[in-house]
Amino acid sequence: MFQDFSSSADPALGAGRVARLRARLASLGVDAVLVPRSDEHMGEYVPPSAERLGWLTGFTGSAGLAIIATRKAALFVDGRYTVQAADQVDTSIFEIVQIPESEPRQWLAENLPKGARIGFDPWLHTRATMARLEEGLAKTGLVLKALPRNPVDLIWGTERPAPPKGPLAVQPLEWAGVAAADKIKTLQKQLRAAGEDAVVLTLPDSIAWLFNVRGSDVKHNPTPLAFAVVPASGKSELFIDKAKIGPEVRKHLSAVAHIRAPEALSDRLGTLRIEKKRVRLDTATAAMWIWQRLGGSRGHISDAADPCILPKARKNEAEIRGARIAHERDAIAVTRFLAWLDREAPRGDLDEITAVRTLEAMRAETQALKEISFDTISGSGPNGAIVHYRVTEATNRKLRAGELFLIDSGAQYIDGTTDITRTVAIGAPTAEMRDRFTRVLKGHIAISELRFPAGTTGAHIDVLARHALWQAGFDFDHGTGHGVGSYLSVHEGPQSISKRGHVVLEPGMILSNEPGYYKTGAYGIRIENLLLVQPPAAIPGGDREMLGFETLTLVPIDRRLIEAKLLSAGDLQWINAYHKRVAVVIGPHLNEADRAWLTQATAAIAE
Repeated sequence: MFQDFSSSADPALGAGRVARLRARLASLGVDAVLVPRSDEHMGEYVPPSAERLGWLTGFTGSAGLAIIATRKAALFVDGRYTVQAADQVDTSIFEIVQIPESEPRQWLAENLPKGARIGFDPWLHTRATMARLEEGLAKTGLVLKALPRNPVDLIWGTERPAPPKGPLAVQPLEWAGVAAADKIKTLQKQLRAAGEDAVVLTLPDSIAWLFNVRGSDVKHNPTPLAFAVVPASGKSELFIDKAKIGPEVRKHLSAVAHIRAPEALSDRLGTLRIEKKRVRLDTATAAMWIWQRLGGSRGHISDAADPCILPKARKNEAEIRGARIAHERDAIAVTRFLAWLDREAPRGDLDEITAVRTLEAMRAETQALKEISFDTISGSGPNGAIVHYRVTEATNRKLRAGELFLIDSGAQYIDGTTDITRTVAIGAPTAEMRDRFTRVLKGHIAISELRFPAGTTGAHIDVLARHALWQAGFDFDHGTGHGVGSYLSVHEGPQSISKRGHVVLEPGMILSNEPGYYKTGAYGIRIENLLLVQPPAAIPGGDREMLGFETLTLVPIDRRLIEAKLLSAGDLQWINAYHKRVAVVIGPHLNEADRAWLTQATAAIAE
């Protein structure tokens, strides 16, 4: 099994742990401390040894920040996690604050006296984040203080899990598409053109992509926790625990990199500083500690984007071929699951955990499953309204007639990463459910069939996913879509479809398309497919070429929840064409019973 159903969230533990942390503030010389949900690599997903925020507060979401002051404490989360946070933490200790409606700097200014000192671990915050915070506090009299040791680690002590030592594997050229040596040569050429002597890489997926390796340090993410220094000429240096590297990987890396112990990074950065080398560092993604070690504002730092991020997002021909293969394979498994779900759910004894285990088993039967790409969101009834709900033994709920069931899941295959959400009616849905579902579907279709000019960003098109909801006075508090990696992180930047998605969409990028609607305490709705940005092409009668999307995900959308009278003729044409394609591609791979179910699930909807 790839997912466990235990829970580390216990609101009852928060008070004691916060009290122990507060008892340390005076000796640390601070009046408050920042506790982010991050590790030294600033990735969204972190190993158990870096789950400081979860250990301290009980909150298990993938993004958040706690501020612990001598008398008050706050937990900052975005709209995905407000319901979850209120359930998981002791709200008598923590004020739950939603960002961006309110920012940490505002809370600090309102709750701390002038001259107060705020401690932070420079390994767990980026330079860009701390510079913005420092600027925001400039007129408040509050002072930021970098701490030599993490204050949570001081009280976590021996209970803290050991750092991971997951083994590396080589990503075959068949699926990587470009050799590591060629990727490095291209990067080095960019460095020389920019007058830079080296770049420091800190993001695990950038390092995995550049060196064509995959790791197993973080659950569900095939990335290694490592750092790299790539010079403008010569061999790169990879700073990683040598226990993670077996003979095959060592042979693969030997031509392009020197393997160094993680402890050697400090001296290497110091040497770059002393030699006054011009070093590229992405201060938006690199830990502030690295910026400081390179000399900070007095060093010769070139503040520029990680040079792997955009090339990694623009999938090459091999990665695109792999994505299509992976999605077809995955669609067969998910379609089998939905057919099984329709047969089993009416009996009344099916629960959220059983659904997760069954879907995992069906993916495993492909004989190609490496991992799931994240903990499956399996939400029955009101649990579906918790955007990033994770079922546990304590929260496990049966799928009941008259309710909706939301299942958001994904898989890691060597040829691609998948992510799909389907909302299913258990029994007869209400008119309200059908209305909301159809409005979500209209937004999903609007994105799927869009043609758009070069230079378009996700922020330009995000409104299309919300239009039908807005017209009725509804919305959803998360982005419409995120980037997806190639057997890498299921959440990949820099592209997104969201109000803050200002990166231009380019051919080869893969994004999710997942508008939703959530009625707290009742149900959640989300429809998610993955899309591939297609190159510009002419439109008959037009005078400009336009980019578009290819839908990669091939799984039926529940017709029982579609209110046809709310769909335009174009909407109907899209859903019927999509379902016809699903039937043609997936049907031949199913057994007779599942194929019969698929035929019914993909039947055309009459106008």
